[in-house]
Amino acid sequence: MLLRLGAAAVGVELLHLAPAAVRLPPVKRHLARRTAGYGDPGHIALTFDDGPDPRGTPPILDALDDLGIRATFFLLGAMLERAPDLGRELVLRGHEVAVHGWHHRRQYHPAPARDLRELRRATEAVTDLCGARPTWYRPPYGVLTAGPALAAHRLGLRTVLWTAWGRDWTADATGPSVYATARPSLTGSATLLLHDSDCTSAPDSWQATLAALPLIATHCHTHGLTLGPLRDHAIP
Repeated sequence: MLLRLGAAAVGVELLHLAPAAVRLPPVKRHLARRTAGYGDPGHIALTFDDGPDPRGTPPILDALDDLGIRATFFLLGAMLERAPDLGRELVLRGHEVAVHGWHHRRQYHPAPARDLRELRRATEAVTDLCGARPTWYRPPYGVLTAGPALAAHRLGLRTVLWTAWGRDWTADATGPSVYATARPSLTGSATLLLHDSDCTSAPDSWQATLAALPLIATHCHTHGLTLGPLRDHAIP
């Protein structure tokens, strides 16, 4: 009996973790392109995670204004609760707001009631505090497990990860390093992951993101690609 119960528990855990396979590059490229974030071949989707942050978000917003670019911001409910004015400012400046969960933590173990409760709370916070109904959900760390995936579907959110990143969360990141890391994947149809907050990253790492933005914008212009939010990315 104990062996059967143990096997059943392992089976539940494996089912819960199964959706995380979409993060694997071959699965992203061939089997889960919609979830990965592949879209319009003439466009790159620019996305930011972990805000809004009173230190990192305003200078990044100013830089995006200077570049004439709009983006999608995946917000943490706990951060938005502390800085609701920034959430409203994102929308007023023409950016798209999306859901990154309430807390930034991995959800490795099955807890469907908790997952639905927390994701609903985060979705309602984005809707109420920003004044815009979100379309997109991105799980923390890009680890999609069954509980949050089902909760997102139930709440009418589309899950999207990314196809390019700049490793801008590291202590040694610089503007040129962020761009150099992202550049091989900055091709048409890509979704780029950056961060406007260091709440789960190295202190002040958002400054590397800020310095990389003009380099990324120039790259897109040089290659005839538009750069903008997920709402313009035409994901099927």
